[in-house]
Amino acid sequence: MSFDKLLQQLSFIQEIDKLKYIKRKTRLFNSDRHENDAEHSWHLALMAMVLAEHANEPVDVSKVVKMLLIHDIVEIDSGDVFLFDTLLNHDDATAEHKAALRIFGLLPEEQSKEFLTIWEEFEARETPESRFAHAIDRFEPVLQNVSNQGGSWKEFNVDYEKVIKKVGVIDKGSNHIWDFAKTMIDDSLEKGYIQKPELPQE
Repeated sequence: MSFDKLLQQLSFIQEIDKLKYIKRKTRLFNSDRHENDAEHSWHLALMAMVLAEHANEPVDVSKVVKMLLIHDIVEIDSGDVFLFDTLLNHDDATAEHKAALRIFGLLPEEQSKEFLTIWEEFEARETPESRFAHAIDRFEPVLQNVSNQGGSWKEFNVDYEKVIKKVGVIDKGSNHIWDFAKTMIDDSLEKGYIQKPELPQE
């Protein structure tokens, strides 16, 4: 009996343990501790299962869960890029695609292709599942930041317009969740959790 396939799968399993060490800028609910990517992915997967009824279109929940569990694995190589970073482009997938090829390439060929295909579908945002997965991915930090009286919004001086611009993609996956998130963001502006947008100089 050959253990080659099992050894490939175990190599991947060992590699993705590194995701637990990738820290995000957002903090856990009502906490000073920063979330790591593994916690983030787990939380999103459960959120998708619970909130699937609010998707704009019917979705294959199991596929959404797969997307959310693997979407940040590439950050083992590329690192976490803060959504509101002014120097690095959060949507620049060049480094992440290279990472996807390497990490998913540790798996046996059939599984490697499956994981890469799911990751690419998530990145493309062209299917109901990928749009809903992105909505959930952007919604969680809203909840976290509100629970922390502004959290990373306040820490990094992110203004209202930037928050709306980056988080507004929630609407493409769930109008209902976006309406709720927008209300929370507007309320956060009133409470001073988010900076008011700078007025253009005359």
